[in-house]
Amino acid sequence: MSHTILLAQPTKRPECRTYAGYESVNEYMEGVCKMYEEHLKRMNPNSPSITYDISQLFDFIDDLADISCLVYRSRGPVEG
Repeated sequence: MSHTILLAQPTKRPECRTYAGYESVNEYMEGVCKMYEEHLKRMNPNSPSITYDISQLFDFIDDLADISCLVYRSRGPVEG
């Protein structure tokens, strides 16, 4: 079992801090993509479809004031 928490602060303003929980790292990565897609929709409200490439996603992540990922993984019994 694993649990992943996204901590994000899009701008320097502390009141814009946010967090989200996910059941896996894959879901977390999808959540980061969705966060970028929502940003693109806000920036382009009249565009019927929006496309982007991985370098634009990386630029978005780099421009965030702060982003962190916490991952909890339970382990099986310790042997030995």
